[in-house]
Amino acid sequence: MAEAAATQSLAYLPDALFRRLSSIQVQKVRGESTSANFVLCRAHRSRELLMPLPDYRRNLILKTVDERGSVTVLELADRLDVSMMTIRRDLAELEGEGALRRVHGGAVSTHGRSYEPVFPTRAAHMQAEKERIGQLAASLVADGESIALDIGTTMLTVAQGLVSRRNLTVLTPSLHVANLLLSHPEIRVVVSGGIARPIEGSLIGDLARAAFAHLFVDRVFLAVSCIDATHGLSEYNWDDALIKQAMIASAREVIVVADSSKFGKTAFAQVATLSQVHKIVTDRVPPPDIVELMERSGVALLVADESVPVRGRGRLES
Repeated sequence: MAEAAATQSLAYLPDALFRRLSSIQVQKVRGESTSANFVLCRAHRSRELLMPLPDYRRNLILKTVDERGSVTVLELADRLDVSMMTIRRDLAELEGEGALRRVHGGAVSTHGRSYEPVFPTRAAHMQAEKERIGQLAASLVADGESIALDIGTTMLTVAQGLVSRRNLTVLTPSLHVANLLLSHPEIRVVVSGGIARPIEGSLIGDLARAAFAHLFVDRVFLAVSCIDATHGLSEYNWDDALIKQAMIASAREVIVVADSSKFGKTAFAQVATLSQVHKIVTDRVPPPDIVELMERSGVALLVADESVPVRGRGRLES
């Protein structure tokens, strides 16, 4: 109970208080005390997210293994300033979740092209970047429009940025998105129907595809697992990929929202080519081969990053 109060009370700190600390001791929060460890993570330009330290460690471990394919216990212990026993416990827990495989002295990735990290794990990944992406993407929507919002953790930040819109119609195959928007009377929520995927909260199957075959929107905000210059947009799950293809066909404009970790990778099922996309909203300029293909295809780039000026709604700037 005390840890929950600490997290709720100190979830955001003023920018002036931000420090690059590995952990802090939270004491006497709302009359209660706790010895729980937390880590300060940048949430966006003026707020800092207070994340429990074990979650921070495991997110960093997963990110490192995903980027490099393997990691050693000694390297992680030095980087995180914790004991090797602590790292071994983290690796054991992550292996139990199927997120990696332990080997002598470290861990390796178990991810094939059809591997899909579970929703809670993805939700904790690159939270600050996703928030900025969602805010920028939501700014493209005007009152009175009809839009489609895809599934995924980044799409929740887009939906959150739309709660002040008026006379908005949102068509979605995401139960998470629908639940977030239901309490806002100025937004009409249309759920596609279909078979619900547990935990993921996505709706798949013939009913979901049929909804997008008969309803047409001004723009679709699409989330994808990977973006590659050769294979375009791809997705871990084939059933979800089919729904995304139907969403693209139903929209006048296609806007992809994706954090920069999605670039340069290919997942199991192709969704579309980059030539089918009008805009990409992300947190960092993509690799040169993707940028070159975007320029040739006339795809606009909008970057929501503190160190890079936000690109406008027009064509990709050079």
